[in-house]
Amino acid sequence: MAATTPNRVAAAVLHSEAKIRIRPLGGFIGAEIEGVDLRKPLTSEQFKAVHDAFVNYEVIVLRDQDITVDQQMAFGARFGELSIHPFSPNLADKPEVIILDYSKDNPPALTDIWHVDETFREAPPLATILRAKVVPEAGGDTLFASMSAAYRGLSERMKQHIHGLESLHDFKPWRPLFSHADRDKLRKLEDEFPNPWHPVVRLHPVTGRRVLYVNRQFCVRIKDLKLDESDALLEFLYRQATIPEYQLRVKWQPHTLVMWDNRSVQHYASHDYYPARRTMERVTVKGDRPKGVSGAYTPDTVPANGTVKPTIAEGTRPGPKRAFDRY
Repeated sequence: MAATTPNRVAAAVLHSEAKIRIRPLGGFIGAEIEGVDLRKPLTSEQFKAVHDAFVNYEVIVLRDQDITVDQQMAFGARFGELSIHPFSPNLADKPEVIILDYSKDNPPALTDIWHVDETFREAPPLATILRAKVVPEAGGDTLFASMSAAYRGLSERMKQHIHGLESLHDFKPWRPLFSHADRDKLRKLEDEFPNPWHPVVRLHPVTGRRVLYVNRQFCVRIKDLKLDESDALLEFLYRQATIPEYQLRVKWQPHTLVMWDNRSVQHYASHDYYPARRTMERVTVKGDRPKGVSGAYTPDTVPANGTVKPTIAEGTRPGPKRAFDRY
């Protein structure tokens, strides 16, 4: 399995050798990388530093990357083979590239919900790389949530409860696009993307961290639970992405490039800029099939960023004295 998170002393040496600076942005998630120019191929030292920051901080931000689509694709290809989205608006000559161009005439849709990209696939993407071309004067931020931190924030009893569970995923946001006349096309897509069962708790293949791996956009139900039980548990788990301490909010500027680890991060694109225009170019890197934690439950001991608050037992929380205790 993967290496544990490198300590900060080793990371500082590596950054010096690569001539780049990595600055953490939040207690649990996010880092901004300076000293990288993606118009040029990364050296092996630079790529290692960027890759390590990516898996450690889960979201990396690189400003002032005035690059071409081909250069963005080349950067993504360093991490693995690029994928093609079956529903999003792709470039005709470069189907790996998605153009997200929203305006008064094409209002934003489907992304103002916490989600992990494309978990309707048996092997969802490893990473997503998004670059800003046109940004509104105000609004249009993207929010990210560390689902490894969200998992660590659960009580031990809840971690035991969800250990070994699986959830069904489906491309449900795009089903309304198909009319009765498109039934054959829909059936073909259903054959190409059969509903996968993914672990509710995923094991990150590089860091070894445990990740809460359910999202509101694509999850349908949890295996072996009654529907009302599944709905109640999923609703609770979905809400963990909304905890501010686990989040990072990125304010876009032209030529800002953000890359996030789709194996451990959820994101939400704010739709507060209509009718202004917002144009992004996106590529995704193919991933592997999610794997859960095998065997009986044991407490998680893998190093990670930040420290979650401990669970406080009922009746022991400090607070104001009751009126009859004051005298």
